[in-house]
Amino acid sequence: MNDIWTVAEAKAKFSEVLDRALSDGPQTITRNGKTAAVIVSAEEWARRAKREGNLVEFLANSPLREFGVEIERLKDVATPPDL
Repeated sequence: MNDIWTVAEAKAKFSEVLDRALSDGPQTITRNGKTAAVIVSAEEWARRAKREGNLVEFLANSPLREFGVEIERLKDVATPPDL
């Protein structure tokens, strides 16, 4: 089964590329021999794009937290003006 397509192949067989993304997984589109895009099913996209938690929770649960790194905010740095 083909999971790598040139732009010309993907354009000519878009329906097949889409069907394969749904049934077989991600389909890679190449341009000039380099990966240009990947077509995935909406279900796969949602699964990969789903975020769990937020940045604060991530940092709070980080194992690096135990190293006691202290970060100071510079007070003499000007705040950019509102545009």
